[in-house]
Amino acid sequence: MKFRSVTLLALASVVSAAKVSYNGAKAFRIPVGEDVTPLMDVIQKLDLPIWKGAPNGIPIANSHVDLVVPAKSVKEFQKMTSSMVTEVMHEDLGAAIDAEGTAPEFSIAAADLSWFNAYHAYADHLTFLNDLVALNSTRSEIVVAGNSNAGRPITGIHFWGASGKGVKPAIILHGTVHAREWITTMTTEYLAYYLLQNYGSSAEIKGFVDKYDFYIFPVVNPDGFVYTQTTNRLWRKNRQTVSTSTCVGRDVNRNWPYQWAVPGGASTNPCDETFKGLAAGDATENQVLVAYTNKVAAAQGLQLYIDVHSYSQLFMTPYGYSCTAVAPNSATLNTLARGVASAIRAVYGTTYTSGPICSTIYQATGSAVDYVNDVTKAKYTFTIELRDTGTNGFVLPASQILPTGVETYAGFRYLLLNMV
Repeated sequence: MKFRSVTLLALASVVSAAKVSYNGAKAFRIPVGEDVTPLMDVIQKLDLPIWKGAPNGIPIANSHVDLVVPAKSVKEFQKMTSSMVTEVMHEDLGAAIDAEGTAPEFSIAAADLSWFNAYHAYADHLTFLNDLVALNSTRSEIVVAGNSNAGRPITGIHFWGASGKGVKPAIILHGTVHAREWITTMTTEYLAYYLLQNYGSSAEIKGFVDKYDFYIFPVVNPDGFVYTQTTNRLWRKNRQTVSTSTCVGRDVNRNWPYQWAVPGGASTNPCDETFKGLAAGDATENQVLVAYTNKVAAAQGLQLYIDVHSYSQLFMTPYGYSCTAVAPNSATLNTLARGVASAIRAVYGTTYTSGPICSTIYQATGSAVDYVNDVTKAKYTFTIELRDTGTNGFVLPASQILPTGVETYAGFRYLLLNMV
């Protein structure tokens, strides 16, 4: 029996008066040379939202910056950048967002592959997880790590194999840490779906699930995620207020209580997207994730932790806080990371780059991967940046959901085969 979900478009219409409009806005990619000042001046003067390439508002030399230009600023932006090379990523960002906002019919009762044809409202994600558990009730359960700042349950699915739950070493995945990264929600759900639905028919998958306990949390920032669906599609942080500012939100992946105070890898400005918080671990969601991750690790041991993000097509290892510090297990992690990138590329030809976070993308302090590697002491820790490399950015077409899931599983499978 087919049911129609609450469409994202309908959900947004409830609060349409307050919804941020991106109609007529454009997304651009701009190459940066040695001198970052001209582009930085444009960003600051027009107060442009940054997608990639300018952490804390400062462009990275000899790289590129992906940014959004509101409709009202397009003419001035084009005038100011007339001597620069610019590449249009989205001619009309609002139209691209509208295109992802209507979910087609999907089978709630079956929790089948049709789910991965579209993006969905937050409530439907909870329904999907519950339906997946109902189909696999003897080896899975819903788990709640704790509540978000607004009181929403941080909900995951826990599944296990023949030995029963809580016995084998754990694998933990976190998705939708940054609210606008919708492809991470769908991809983490695909991994859970694929492993559970093929447990009875694939000896290999049965072997994986019998060997580990899996804890997959598709949305660890539910307040921010709901906000992207009701108010601002491109919101990144959580929705926690800041006592010293009228600006809202902390970057959950700059708030983990490890190497939080190191300068340069996050912002101290509450209005910035990478705001680290007023103190290490003061984000409500972060406190929940730290406690739950450590509890699981203490009870079972933590074999593997993956922090799932988008976009850039990267598979990365610690550290984020420093480009010179070397993790004790760096050689092993980077060998595996290269293997994951190769496995992903073998499916559709999608190219991933691997390496330590700081030297591969940028410095990031107070990050989940650094904490889980050094404090929780997981055996293997990684972060992945899913599709794409900038053609669509955060607004990845729904037609790429399933291919992203399929190729990501290939990389995940490589880890499951090669971890010891």
